[in-house]
Amino acid sequence: MPGPNVPFPPMEAQLVEKLPEGERWQYEPKWDGFRGVLENDGGELALWSRNERPLLRYFPELRKLGDLLPPHSALDGEIVIELDGRLEFDAMQMRLHPAESRIRKLSAETPARYIAFDILLWNGEPIKDPALAQQWLERLEIIGLDGVIAKRVDLPYKPGARDAVSKVKHHRTVDCVIVGYRTSGTKIASLLLGLYREDGTLDFVGHTSGIAGPLQAQLQEILPPLLKEDQHIDQDWGRTPEGGSRWSQGKDLPWHEIRPEIVCEVRFDKMEQERFRHGTRFIRFRPDKEPKQCTWEQVKPTAKPGDPRLDDLLRGKLG
Repeated sequence: MPGPNVPFPPMEAQLVEKLPEGERWQYEPKWDGFRGVLENDGGELALWSRNERPLLRYFPELRKLGDLLPPHSALDGEIVIELDGRLEFDAMQMRLHPAESRIRKLSAETPARYIAFDILLWNGEPIKDPALAQQWLERLEIIGLDGVIAKRVDLPYKPGARDAVSKVKHHRTVDCVIVGYRTSGTKIASLLLGLYREDGTLDFVGHTSGIAGPLQAQLQEILPPLLKEDQHIDQDWGRTPEGGSRWSQGKDLPWHEIRPEIVCEVRFDKMEQERFRHGTRFIRFRPDKEPKQCTWEQVKPTAKPGDPRLDDLLRGKLG
């Protein structure tokens, strides 16, 4: 199959810590799905990933969009799936299935939507409201989004470039109990983190990224004495690392279970299937907190009056 006939690859975003403001910027939610360039080339519809892979076979329900586009037009946007008022990334991943019958079944049960945020062959009307964008950044997690995109209105669409677009993710902190660690040679490569359920069972929720310097030396001193000789005592486990196997040896990096006695604060950006999607950042130890205080209640978002609604955003009601 030939590749796209439009500017490619899609324009990228530079990750920044603070939301940029000023007359040069416009804002939109950072949708949580698959990036897709939708192209109608003289009546032939195609949907391309950012890596130039055809996606239309996995989302056949989007083919009807071709009837809404004039010939020789193209849109840059996001493919998303909404379930119960939230965007569900897990449902997106289930679509990447080799069986066409399975894809047809899922497309009928959980149809995808295409959210266009750039018209590659026409000019769009910008929406500029930094205050609204800041509200999105703080509260969009409640409907399954993870940040805000800010675009320069005085710069053209530049395929593959990052200078015209910034993305800001909403980072949060949480106190977790350290339930183990992974080693690479003699070094501690990452910490395994856990949260308690109401019934006292402990779930593995993710790991830290990047341990060096004074922290590495400190962990080398305090963690080995907590190693469990018997991996099955003193703890009721819910979800463990690597699913079915308690401490899998995957990728030549051994896992070591320790007694859950140490609490640390970490920074994270998003949860997926009740786990941190990406590695977290270690902030500090919390000797003032008991391990049993590290509960799921810390990370469960609760809706508040005035929160954005996903159906309004999907209909273009951004304010």
